[in-house]
Amino acid sequence: MDTAINYADKHVFVAGGSSGINLGIAMGFAAAGAHVGILSRSQEKIDAAVAEIEPIGTGRAAGFSADVRDPEKVEVALRGAFDAFGPIDVLVSGAAGNFPALAKDLSPNGFKAVVDIDLLGTFNVLRTGLEFLRKPGASIINISAPQALNPTVAQIHVCAAKAGVDMVTRVLAMEWGELGIRVNSIVPGPISETEGMRRLAPTPDALATVGRNVPLGRLGKIEEIAAAALLLSSPQAAYITGAVIPVDGGWSLGGDRVAMAAILAQLAKAPR
Repeated sequence: MDTAINYADKHVFVAGGSSGINLGIAMGFAAAGAHVGILSRSQEKIDAAVAEIEPIGTGRAAGFSADVRDPEKVEVALRGAFDAFGPIDVLVSGAAGNFPALAKDLSPNGFKAVVDIDLLGTFNVLRTGLEFLRKPGASIINISAPQALNPTVAQIHVCAAKAGVDMVTRVLAMEWGELGIRVNSIVPGPISETEGMRRLAPTPDALATVGRNVPLGRLGKIEEIAAAALLLSSPQAAYITGAVIPVDGGWSLGGDRVAMAAILAQLAKAPR
């Protein structure tokens, strides 16, 4: 990754940062010199992620265990990061849950679980984090999903939750702009070697179908999402706020929605 953008002595906090895209983002900022705090529910995953992040750059790393659905525990984690590294310069909210399920088969608790993690969790991280942000100058990045933009079979819970996340982005960009805080969403497309793709395209044929229908002809890389986060939080993007930015090789332009819908519908009908 090109680390020409310098985050030395900056403080970056990544909710959901122990795995997948969020861990990749944390590692990208670490490579650019930042002190990095991560939050996740699993202490075991946190310890492994911190051990992976800390040797990368010149900054330090710390991990905090909390469920984003619990604002009091989120506040304890954010305060711990603030005490360790000072005001937060970049706050990334990326905790998420997903599983394929047709609406007729989805229980109210299943719907609620995804909305609580994705949407309520995002609100908790951002609302609680406001106290600890650098003002002016902080950048907030919410990690959204293509389902926020495109109605998707067997993803009604995720569509609702991530569309809400993008609206949270827009509203807080308006409300917190006067504080000098920028708020944006990144919408990753189909990204290889992520839990999301393992769940939604679990076979080689399904994965190949998705890749063929990306306009750029391939799946994305975690490092490419991290690069977008670094750029979006940098001075080069100082006049960008309230934006919902697909980083998806053109997937949000349409892809093959019929093929993807068929894959998800088959997954939703499979015995669990």
